[in-house]
Amino acid sequence: MKKLIKFIVPKYAYIPLLLMMGMNFITYYGTTLITNSMYHYDASIFVDNYIPFCSIFILFYIIAYVQWVIGYIIIVRENKRVCYYYVFAELIAKSLCLFFFLIFPTTISRPLLGNDNIFLVMTNFIYQTDSPVNLFPSIHCLESWMCFRGSLSLKKVPKWYKYLMFITTILVCLSTVFIKQHVFIDVLGGIIAVEIGLFFSNQLKV
Repeated sequence: MKKLIKFIVPKYAYIPLLLMMGMNFITYYGTTLITNSMYHYDASIFVDNYIPFCSIFILFYIIAYVQWVIGYIIIVRENKRVCYYYVFAELIAKSLCLFFFLIFPTTISRPLLGNDNIFLVMTNFIYQTDSPVNLFPSIHCLESWMCFRGSLSLKKVPKWYKYLMFITTILVCLSTVFIKQHVFIDVLGGIIAVEIGLFFSNQLKV
C-alpha cells in the first residue's frame, strides 16, 4: 500500500494534501459545532425561482467527488511549485469559507421527494447524509473550479483533459442548484473564493 501511495502521490505533496484535508474538515464540520444553534439565512435571490429541480443532475453532483480526487492528484504530480501554489490557494479559499460559515450561516429549503426513480433515490440519500448548512460559498463548486483552474497550468496532460475538467466543472456547478443543494449565489461565492485564493497565492509567490 505504501508503495502504491508513493507511486501515485509524490513525497513533497504528502504534507500539503494532509493540510488540505485537515482544513476541509475544520471548515465544514468544525464550524457546524459553533453555528448549530445560530440563525441560518436563506441566501436565495430571484434567479433561484426560475431554476427547476432536475434529479438527473445528481449524477454530476456525485461525479464531483471523483473529479476532485483525480484533479488534485494530477495537479500535485505536475511539480512541487504547482503543488504548493494550488494547495496554498486552496487553503486561502477554504479560510474564506470558514469565515463566511461563521458570520453568515446559511441554509436552504429542499423539496420533499419520492423514490420513483434511481435519481430521486440518490438525491434523497444526499439529502439525508448532507445537512443543508454551510452553503455559502459552495465547497462543491470551489473544489471543482480549483481542479479546472489547476488543469490550465498543467503541461503534462493533453488538451482534452483541460476541456473535460471545464465541462465537468460547469456540470457540477449546475448540479448544485438543479438538485437544490445550493442557490445561485453559493455557486458564485465558490468560484470567487478560488480566484481570491489564486490571486493571493500568486502575490506571495508560493
